Amino acid sequence: MASGISSWQKWLKPKRLAIFEACLIGVVAGLAAVMLKQGIGWIGGWRLQIANDLPAWFALPIIGLTGGYLSGFLIEQFAPEASGSGIPQVKAALGYVPIALNLRVAVVKIASTILALGSGLALGRQGPTVQIGAAIAGQVSQWIPTSPEYQRQLIAAGAAAGLAAGFNAPIAGVLFVIEELLHDVSSLTLGTAILASFIGGVVSLMLSGHSLTSVIPIIQFSAQEIPFLLLLGLLVGWFAAFFNHSVLAVIKWNRNFFKIGFAWRIAIAGCLSGLAIAMLPSEFRDSTGLQLFLATGQSNWQATAGTFVVRFVLTLIACSAETSGGLFVPSLILGSALGSLVGNLEHSLLGMGTLSTYALSGMGAFFGAVAKVPITAFVIVFEITRDFNIILPLMITSVVAYLCTEKYAPGSLYTHLLEQKGIHLEAEIVTDGLWDGLRAIDVMQQQVETLNSDMIINEAIQTFARSRHRGFPVVTDGHLVGILTQMDLVKAQESKMSDSVAIRQIMTQKPITVSPEESLSQVLYLLSYYKLSRLPVIDRNNLVGIITRSDILRAQSKRLRGVSSQISKSSYLVYQQRGTATGKGRLLLPLNNPQTAMYLIEIALAIAEKQNYELECLHIISISPHLSPSATAVDLNPSLELFQQVTNAAKTRKVSIHSQVRVAHDEGQTILEVASDRQIDLLLISWYGKSKSPDRIFGDTVDTVVRQANCDVMLVKFSDRLQKVNPFNQEFKKPNISFNRWLIPIAGGPNTESALLLLPALMTLSAYPEVCLCQIFAPADENYQASQLEKYADSLYKSLRFSVGTIPICSKSIADAILDLANQERSDVIMLGASREGLVQQIIHGNIPDAIARNSNRTIIIFRKAV
Repeated sequence: MASGISSWQKWLKPKRLAIFEACLIGVVAGLAAVMLKQGIGWIGGWRLQIANDLPAWFALPIIGLTGGYLSGFLIEQFAPEASGSGIPQVKAALGYVPIALNLRVAVVKIASTILALGSGLALGRQGPTVQIGAAIAGQVSQWIPTSPEYQRQLIAAGAAAGLAAGFNAPIAGVLFVIEELLHDVSSLTLGTAILASFIGGVVSLMLSGHSLTSVIPIIQFSAQEIPFLLLLGLLVGWFAAFFNHSVLAVIKWNRNFFKIGFAWRIAIAGCLSGLAIAMLPSEFRDSTGLQLFLATGQSNWQATAGTFVVRFVLTLIACSAETSGGLFVPSLILGSALGSLVGNLEHSLLGMGTLSTYALSGMGAFFGAVAKVPITAFVIVFEITRDFNIILPLMITSVVAYLCTEKYAPGSLYTHLLEQKGIHLEAEIVTDGLWDGLRAIDVMQQQVETLNSDMIINEAIQTFARSRHRGFPVVTDGHLVGILTQMDLVKAQESKMSDSVAIRQIMTQKPITVSPEESLSQVLYLLSYYKLSRLPVIDRNNLVGIITRSDILRAQSKRLRGVSSQISKSSYLVYQQRGTATGKGRLLLPLNNPQTAMYLIEIALAIAEKQNYELECLHIISISPHLSPSATAVDLNPSLELFQQVTNAAKTRKVSIHSQVRVAHDEGQTILEVASDRQIDLLLISWYGKSKSPDRIFGDTVDTVVRQANCDVMLVKFSDRLQKVNPFNQEFKKPNISFNRWLIPIAGGPNTESALLLLPALMTLSAYPEVCLCQIFAPADENYQASQLEKYADSLYKSLRFSVGTIPICSKSIADAILDLANQERSDVIMLGASREGLVQQIIHGNIPDAIARNSNRTIIIFRKAV
């Protein structure tokens, strides 16, 4: 059984999985496009039959009203994302806007489009097939967990498959994704898009057949026709610009004028379309027949001009209500009409050429100018006709029309439609090479503190109080399910929600995420666009890291200083000595501050002896960023003197000593590297209690270690009195450390409990130890009981063999209460495992251990349990 699972996992490698997903998306998108076409054809045929049996002026408006209302009702009730053509929604989703693309959207889009177009609304089905394909791909990416960037590529492949199936044009499907939606030509994007588009086109072609190839006359072209093609390009460009402005104007007018439900807006549009079509010749009742009629050049100029005007107006009526339907077919019909008009003009003046050449050229040019995809447009027409003679006329008219439209109606119509809904897709940030080559994995924090989705609000409040973080990823079985921020807790408090409610009910669900391979410029764009403070990094739905604004600023600083931020060995080992390996555990002791090194050594030896740990001493020699660690000559004498002092101090203790010297640019990353390589259990490090930046609580080195170390961490800030004394002489002398009076705030969390386990070892540093436990409770906590405090005191008495004092304190500010008590008790040391702050509002004002450390001249010990 195990071997079967292993072979299955081996088969599902990323490349093979991508091929499987692309094939699945292509097949399902092709079948959906065929279903859409057949459904529209069936209802449309039924509508025409009813119009022949009953008076058209009665039947067509009623059918349009009913079908429009049902279509709008489905969208309004089940999937508001399915309104309009659907391409703007796909474009927004690919631009990291959180818009749903899933099976629900696909089903509603199919049903609503069949009802709307089958009832006579003058739009096309190819635009909806793009959203349907993208929605199917979005659902597949949810069934098979992927990274955000890969999910984005699958959605693009689904869109390509949808367009390919709609037009039976697989090449055009890929080009549309590159030209309009994704603007990405990476190998994975092209591979998945090409495969999905090809399969979608083949499925559609096999099941529904081809519509134009067999009936298009032979296309002829000569150089004398170039002026007329240029004229056609100018006309198409101007009318395409007018069309785009008109679409935006009527949608805005409809929203402001009709203060009614969405379903009734489409119903009214369907009724008006039915009335207009009932008064026109029967050819206008079938869009496919009308398109074929114009493309084959069978109409005179009067009928063609009338077709253009009527179809233009009918399309605007349907667009004004944001009916589920696309603009591709209306664009093709309008372009065909303009092309036929210019073809009639050329034929009357020169008597040469064919009307179909101009009709097809106008068709592709109008579509390309409206959607701003000229390359896609002439490829679609070429794939439909399969005639190389159409390529040059198409290129001439498409390019001229595109340039003309861009002058009078700049920007993508789909982008402007999104802007009307308040969605603004910003251009990618230009970084002038600053972020070149940097990825999310190069700067992210790999050790992430998370919360379980079953945690209750009260426990989350305690976690925030013990941490300096302002937000936490929320996970279930290792999978990211949301983000919990302080504002979420504040809102819960304001709404008087019970503290026993699980945080999954108040967290921000489906947060914006990035993949490890995401470019840093894109990460910066997402942080800025959505005004975020942090971005989770996920790989196949597993949380692998987190990126904050501070991480990016550090990467920028390193890049400007010439330091690489990419993952690599951050140091070079120049000296190493190994003691006896006991296998009981290891304590890492970085020795970089001569003023506090000896005090730190005594604490480390006391803990190592009591816990049977090996002591790993590390001295880091920092060098300039432009120097290479492996090629820089260094003086080892200061390092060896430090190690000798450790050896002398350890003579009376049974502790195994290891030592190493490393040359490095970044002390924090070097400590993390050693902690990982040597499988460290406890890291003991000192800091000064001040930071140059408010975002960096302990300073660059210590902050990096606290954030990312995967072991227990003990931070020690010695009192100013100890830091001013130089403990070193030519001969070793044991320092006189005054660690007699200990004040330990109790919160009941895992950090506190783990810190108390180390207290017996620390008591060996005191000649006359006195320990006082305190617990702070809020004034609003009327039911406070000191039983927890007494429990800890009894437990400590059993291990310390002397009485432990207890003091409960009622205060609104935990930090102020502890500082005042330390002054009253004349404490030498304040030991903080973690402290609870009972009021959510106080959490916002800062980290409690940090606030105490910054405002006290006593020795502060802070313990952080392994993440």
